[in-house]
Amino acid sequence: MERAIEIWFDFGSPYSYLSVMRIEAAAARHGVTVHWRPFLLGVVFRALGWERSPLLLDRERGAYMWIDMARQCRKYQLPWHCPSEFPRRAVVPTRVALWGAQMPWVGEFCRRLMQLNFVADCPIEGEAVSGEVLTALGLPAGEIVAAAQAEGQKLRLREQTESARQRGVFGAPTFFVGAEMFWGNDRLDDALALAAWGVEA
Repeated sequence: MERAIEIWFDFGSPYSYLSVMRIEAAAARHGVTVHWRPFLLGVVFRALGWERSPLLLDRERGAYMWIDMARQCRKYQLPWHCPSEFPRRAVVPTRVALWGAQMPWVGEFCRRLMQLNFVADCPIEGEAVSGEVLTALGLPAGEIVAAAQAEGQKLRLREQTESARQRGVFGAPTFFVGAEMFWGNDRLDDALALAAWGVEA
């Protein structure tokens, strides 16, 4: 049986940033394959009855989250800059990541998009941004972006997000090891342990 972990993430999610930046290297140390599952968390929130992120609806929770993010980034030695816009729209890069989910470059693409949002404090929506990242990776940006923006790929993203709902995803990041679900960046190690050795950390 394949040793594998799925990461369900959103480019606008701060805690997804922590996991996206770490998961590929951590999984490699455990001999675990990463399956990338980008989806639109805002759509899931609306299905749950929240018109906006709970971090915006609950002022105290939101204030705590920014303090905690700075703390967690120090812990993991990750660069951090509190974004001036939250959450940032990221439909196009999500489509690109979904199109390239099986490609060897997808992890680096996702990390660079996350860094644009949570380190450089730059907009990440639009074809130009994804194209620049893909070009920097030495990839045919025009072809990839065009494929990711095709109607069939737009439908795939809607289906992917609906699949997240059907599997019980209510936040990001969420990890699956087989049928076992783990929610939150702080459960990544547990999920990897299960994927590698069949036990929780």
